[in-house]
Amino acid sequence: MKDITENFGTLYHPKSALVFYQTKGMNSDTYVESFDMDKNGNPINAHPLSVREAIQLAKALKTAKEEKEPCLKSEGIISNAILHIDPTQNKVIWFTKAMQREMCFTENLGIPKGLVNVPPMLWIANKNSLSVFALGSNRRPKENRKLYNAPFFNVYESGNVCMGTVDVQIKKIASLEEFTIAWESYFFNSYFSHLMQDYNPINGNCVILWESLVNTNNTFPKEVLKKNGKTLKDILS
Repeated sequence: MKDITENFGTLYHPKSALVFYQTKGMNSDTYVESFDMDKNGNPINAHPLSVREAIQLAKALKTAKEEKEPCLKSEGIISNAILHIDPTQNKVIWFTKAMQREMCFTENLGIPKGLVNVPPMLWIANKNSLSVFALGSNRRPKENRKLYNAPFFNVYESGNVCMGTVDVQIKKIASLEEFTIAWESYFFNSYFSHLMQDYNPINGNCVILWESLVNTNNTFPKEVLKKNGKTLKDILS
């Protein structure tokens, strides 16, 4: 007979088995016996289920349940700021209008901490990563809207954000609103420290730009933004 197991894909090997015994009657008692498996998959070494084994089983069942829990479910009417949701990838695309945010910079940049006006932004995130771009206006973007590179330190030319030592805990978040708010908070509450791979994201000097904006209430100057050749449609595809 031909061995076709190599075509099965990932092969799982039995490690242990549980047998549940139950007494008869209305107030039945249950006893659980655990078996190890030998190299041929036969049950051996029968023994009562230990506390350690029960804890491992509970953790495995909890993890499986959490993976099936609905994620990115809105708490009410979905905000007009949400542009796209992919629940299979736990991915959201949304935009924010020009706003004032507090930003922190590392000491080596010589820029004080403070409130700044930031441009309209496009956000793309899943549970593990974040990308950001700048927008030219506060209007809700359509597919043909041209994107600009995000004018921030710690952002690659591709838009990917380097979160450094920030402890991102997005996996614990279930609702759509918590997801977007958390990512915005992680981004702006991190320390902006350096240009990525010596890439300058703006037309001009990035340090001088943010020095001119911190605690001044000056509007973010659109003319410093660099077009990156992408549109929202490119991000969606």
